[in-house]
Amino acid sequence: MTRRSALQRTAAFSLGAALSMPKLRAADAPGRKLRVAVVALGRGMGHVRALLSLPDVEIAYLAEVDPKRLEIGMKAVTEKQGSSCQGVRDFRTFLDDKSLDAVFIATPNFWHTPAAILAMKAGKHVYVEKPGSSNPYESELIVKAAKKYDRLVQMGNQRRTWMKEGIAELHGGAIGEVRYARSFYYNARGPIGEGKLKADPGIDWDMWQGPVTSDGDIKPFVHYDWHWLWHWGNGELGNNGIHMLDVLRWGLKVEYPERVTYMGNRYWHQDKQETPDTGVAVYDCGKVGMEFVQSSCHTRSAEKPAGECVFYGENGTMALSGPNYTIYDSKGAKIKDGKGAGGDDAAHIGNFLEAIRGNQKLNSPIEEGQKSTMLCHWGNIAYRTNTVVRIDPKTGKMIDNPAGEKLWKREYRPGWEPTV
Repeated sequence: MTRRSALQRTAAFSLGAALSMPKLRAADAPGRKLRVAVVALGRGMGHVRALLSLPDVEIAYLAEVDPKRLEIGMKAVTEKQGSSCQGVRDFRTFLDDKSLDAVFIATPNFWHTPAAILAMKAGKHVYVEKPGSSNPYESELIVKAAKKYDRLVQMGNQRRTWMKEGIAELHGGAIGEVRYARSFYYNARGPIGEGKLKADPGIDWDMWQGPVTSDGDIKPFVHYDWHWLWHWGNGELGNNGIHMLDVLRWGLKVEYPERVTYMGNRYWHQDKQETPDTGVAVYDCGKVGMEFVQSSCHTRSAEKPAGECVFYGENGTMALSGPNYTIYDSKGAKIKDGKGAGGDDAAHIGNFLEAIRGNQKLNSPIEEGQKSTMLCHWGNIAYRTNTVVRIDPKTGKMIDNPAGEKLWKREYRPGWEPTV
């Protein structure tokens, strides 16, 4: 959909004129204050809270298709921020605002790349939540767009900021040469489609659906359970696995794997979920390997993994969880505890803002982030095609997998396909 047609729909999607309040503070550094927008206010409320805690940044717009969520977001901003903020349903209506520096995208996965490209075309820098793309085609496209439009694009894999100190220790030889790594995600998710996060009746369904073709009644699965339906989501690999796999790839200094498998199933509930609730994704990277262990519906409380991410080296083991890390010798004796700066969302978002100001480099530029996201896409392709996915480790291209190629790109609604 073109920006012109989006602007023609402003009246229908806008929730009213800007809400103005007396300024409570002025920019400490004129010319360095950044004006930003946040799109989607589920996960996006984390962005809002982080932005409100940081200096020299103004939230100029909030966009949300659910009027109840938008009301909550506007209240949070106007209570904390002195300057005006405008709430809209359609984020495309504010892209022509030349004073807007950056757009934060926290939509469902299938909107990540299309929304990011529209923002980049309009000259905005972009902070996009993980996984940043919903299929391999989009993964290539968002990287291409960042280069073409020369925009800074940071992916929301916050551990790239939180775990810098621990990974530096690992790369410095803390456990010698590293040969293998594992990551763990345990949860107690219930059956899907029960409406625990039920959308407001006034939700704009057309805008929520955006670029994706219809596929049955999605209403019972909004706002969260769309993750577990292949037409809409990327399963646990694309939801939480991306965080852990990114750390493993970073720690092992891997660009691309050579072989990928993903085995598991839906074991715990009889419902509409299509993606596995339990499984293991394994990545052979030649001289090193890694795996993601997933138990989404059973916390496995009797088991206590050493950390979210565990690395095994010739001289011992390193376990990392958030900013914390522990080093063990080859016999399992603890030899060091460490803690990084951490900083929650504000640290990773702050890095993005400082990169726009020219003061820092991005901790997770989209090209690097998408190399990790592709681990999720390859894993899901392996699962859905019941194949071992083979990859050229030099180019990142899939080798001789016709069934997998059919999952490389999705069908888009007419007029909504992202282009660069």
